[in-house]
Amino acid sequence: MRAVPQMSALNSRRRASSLLVFLLLLAGAAAGADWSQPARQLARKISAKTGPGAVAITFKDASSLSAADASEARRAIEQALRGAGLKFVPAEQSVATVRVTFSENAQGYLWVAEIRQGAGDEAVAMIAVPHLGSGTTARPAAAVVIRKQMLWLQAEPILDVAVLDPGSSSAHLLVLSPEKVTLYRQSGGRWETAQEMPLEHRRPWPRDVRGRLVPRKDHLFDAFLPGVMCVASGKGPFTLTCRESDEPWPLTVADQPPQFAFYGAQRNFFNGAIRPGFGETRTTAPFYSAAGLPRPNYTLWLFAGVDGAMRVTDGVNERVIAPRGWGSDVAAVLSGCGGPQALVTGAGDAGTPDSVVALDVVEREPTVVSDPLEFSGPLTAMWSAPSGDSALAVSKNLKTGNYEAYALTLACSQ
Repeated sequence: MRAVPQMSALNSRRRASSLLVFLLLLAGAAAGADWSQPARQLARKISAKTGPGAVAITFKDASSLSAADASEARRAIEQALRGAGLKFVPAEQSVATVRVTFSENAQGYLWVAEIRQGAGDEAVAMIAVPHLGSGTTARPAAAVVIRKQMLWLQAEPILDVAVLDPGSSSAHLLVLSPEKVTLYRQSGGRWETAQEMPLEHRRPWPRDVRGRLVPRKDHLFDAFLPGVMCVASGKGPFTLTCRESDEPWPLTVADQPPQFAFYGAQRNFFNGAIRPGFGETRTTAPFYSAAGLPRPNYTLWLFAGVDGAMRVTDGVNERVIAPRGWGSDVAAVLSGCGGPQALVTGAGDAGTPDSVVALDVVEREPTVVSDPLEFSGPLTAMWSAPSGDSALAVSKNLKTGNYEAYALTLACSQ
């Protein structure tokens, strides 16, 4: 229908009325952002830690979210948690307390849930959510995809795995177990045992034994274990010579400047002493694992501390970048999607499945840039591959009891 000309005053009122309606629609769209998807994702992470039951929950908004958006996001999270079987009670009646903080960085919002259950039992659940435009549906940011490829599985614990000459006809696989190193050769698309090399050690291993394989150019490999170092010969059939040693374990990969850390013979962590050190850093707090992310003029180091905190240092300044409760394993992947990134495990125990997420650390602030990669059980080891282009993760399958070794690589999300 064609419009009929009206008087100027009526036109003005109609234009004003249309503008008012338009502004109200904009306000409604902005206030009505759909937070249900990230809320469900965060709720799944929280309920995986707490299980169903009574919890006390609080919220803090440290972001640029409007009061209306923060309120809607809170309601969406509460609704998702109720759907997961949680009910809200005062702190004195709860089996767990949950504190959700809405924060943000240059890439978007960061929703962080700090979970406390009993004395000293703490965990952190975290998701990234992009900044919203008017009427945009909120979706968790996932710029990176973590891919896993199974390398080996066995009933005996796996401490580390290394692939020699990958992709070639002469490819071999090294598997480090608590009492031996097994060399496998590729035949017909399968790994066949080539040689078993027993590990000699005079003292019993600590209960949570860890170990590291390091391929070498002038001989087959070195193996680092608590209080013991083993060196393989250069030609086959290979011999493995082990001796008691307090030599520091290597932390760096690929062509990074070498850094080493001292590992306690009767413990399962590094004591914090770094050799030769970088910048002004020679020591840090005791840690389970470390990852070096190269920058143009320095290396940014992440340390997963024994106290549950993740620390970052550039050789001058050190600070905590994650609340207590993040996982104890961190590894660097130097290529795959936009440069070096870190993989970090979730906080959990030996009876629950684990997960891994990828982190970007921009301006010394961590940003989760992937969806979690889930495993069928807890991760018992995670190391950066010697080449730096992947990481090695070992999981104990809770259904089969087998130990499964995977290569983890990064790819850009489509």
